[in-house]
Amino acid sequence: MELSVVDLSPVPADGTATEAYANTVDRAKHAESLGYDRFWVAEHHGIPSVLAGTTPEVLLGHLAAETDDIRLGSGAVLLNHYQPFKVAEIFGSLDGLAPGRIDAGLGRANGSPAVDSALGTERYVEDPDADHREKLEAVVSHLYDDFPADHAYADLEIPRSDDGPAEPWVLGSSPSSAALAAELGLPYCFAAFIRPQFAADSLDTYHERFEPSALAGGVDEPRTMVALNAIAGETDEDAARLRAVAEASFQRMARGRVGTRPGVEEAVAELGGVPEPTPETLDEDAWPRAISGGPDTIAGLLDQLADRVDADELMIQHVAPDHETAKRSHERIADAVGITR
Repeated sequence: MELSVVDLSPVPADGTATEAYANTVDRAKHAESLGYDRFWVAEHHGIPSVLAGTTPEVLLGHLAAETDDIRLGSGAVLLNHYQPFKVAEIFGSLDGLAPGRIDAGLGRANGSPAVDSALGTERYVEDPDADHREKLEAVVSHLYDDFPADHAYADLEIPRSDDGPAEPWVLGSSPSSAALAAELGLPYCFAAFIRPQFAADSLDTYHERFEPSALAGGVDEPRTMVALNAIAGETDEDAARLRAVAEASFQRMARGRVGTRPGVEEAVAELGGVPEPTPETLDEDAWPRAISGGPDTIAGLLDQLADRVDADELMIQHVAPDHETAKRSHERIADAVGITR
């Protein structure tokens, strides 16, 4: 099984973005040493005291200098905020810095009204799917210098290495994003930690509607990844205690406290006790928002969920109480699944 990591650059308690970024760099180097395939960083706006990952393009440039061979990418750059040519220039430059190991993870998401206004983003687009499709096609065409000779952008160039260009991925959490990726013939990553209830439908949609790509950066066969909230402990019970942080964070988000993260003891108190361990065997239609387990259990759960949607790769995202716990979880998962350098 291929495994990767997506990192949100959480700010430690009483910490700053400086500590958050240092931890992200450390986790990237650690993931590389463990044999993970990719390390992606996210884009969130308006909550920098909680999540410092606002500009993946900046972090990726730094990570390129701090790592050697792990693939680096965005999970995701939000295309509705930007123009395709600028996004392509960014990823072309990153490819120049880390030849042949850059992933251009491309998605969309609205922030708060204030955030969208500050970014100059139109919140209400007449046909958002058509708009997103047009931007996806444009970014890929810029990356691969694939505009027709008579196109207005045919002579535009972006920086590039001899080993690139960046590899495009469509990221989403709904059947509509899956359909777009399928129709364009691009690899697709589903964010199951955001909307797990749509995982099966979205991946089914992608496989059923997939068409070999007419784009130079596309693929001839379906290629999928699922991003899961998963944390590993010494035992199933220990892992369930760690998962309390994620469960309490989800409840806070539902109440409007977006991004806030309690410690373990605070989370357990808010939940009224330690959550039940994730069952070793999930019900056929169960897609938990977060899973946990000791090494053997977590490996089995990852296999079950990957097999259920025929995923080629899994990406680990977790809401861990602190930096060292996150690293230990990555170690346990890597060992349990058997990935190696």
